[in-house]
Amino acid sequence: MEQLIVRPIGKVQIDDEGMRLELYEAYLPALTNLDGFGYIQVLWWFSQCDHEDSRAKLLEKSPYKNAPELLGTFATRSPERPNPIALSCCQVTSIDTDKGIIWLAYIDAEEGTPVLDVKPYTPSLDRVEHPSVPEWCTKWPRAVEDSGTFDWSAVFNF
Repeated sequence: MEQLIVRPIGKVQIDDEGMRLELYEAYLPALTNLDGFGYIQVLWWFSQCDHEDSRAKLLEKSPYKNAPELLGTFATRSPERPNPIALSCCQVTSIDTDKGIIWLAYIDAEEGTPVLDVKPYTPSLDRVEHPSVPEWCTKWPRAVEDSGTFDWSAVFNF
């Protein structure tokens, strides 16, 4: 099997100042002209699930109400997957290109999580006007802007 090399470009910082990505100095030039994008796609590593058992898990007991009892890992956003890679669409609140900091409204990652890549969110490539989803998740919000006020307790079993 081919060996892949993945290098973190920074890490997630979460504290009293807020949520942000702090990029390593070598990657500061990559922030050039990111200003103006209101959202970014952040690829990050589920570092807390990077062990043999989590990587071998291919079926999940459904965490969702009204969903099938078992879901394949690829039908979930579970951190337990063959390669513990996550993707989050995040609203950018500001960027400090000199310090390599991207301030975010929210990211669903833990403090210190390794960041693998950042891509600008562009509706022409990233937005699907009428996505199809399984019946069990048709009542979920249709946009990230609506997710913050949605009653997710009605969706999850925990």
